[in-house]
Amino acid sequence: MIKKKESLFELQKQVDEWINRYGGGYWNPLSMFSALIEEAGELARELNCQQGNKPKKSEKENVRIDEETGDLLFALICIANYFEIDLEQQLKKSLRKFAQRDKNRYKKTR
Repeated sequence: MIKKKESLFELQKQVDEWINRYGGGYWNPLSMFSALIEEAGELARELNCQQGNKPKKSEKENVRIDEETGDLLFALICIANYFEIDLEQQLKKSLRKFAQRDKNRYKKTR
């Protein structure tokens, strides 16, 4: 199980501080979205290599799914920060929405 260490809001603040200190500020939204899709593609490639039928080109390509997931999350946080979206609040809203919308959709396992 995942242990709670820092809130998503605190992590958003850390990304914001890093972007403003080292990243030269936020890119325009379309460029950030392109970076998000690029990171999603890298995660997809890694999943396909590890779980699918596509072997890696070389043994040097030792990227992990958790690393690619972190990169994808970083890109998403950049977009959220640009638009001043509290991801923790939005995720809670989405969880409530899915719980209500899909309460009878799937077979309960517990």
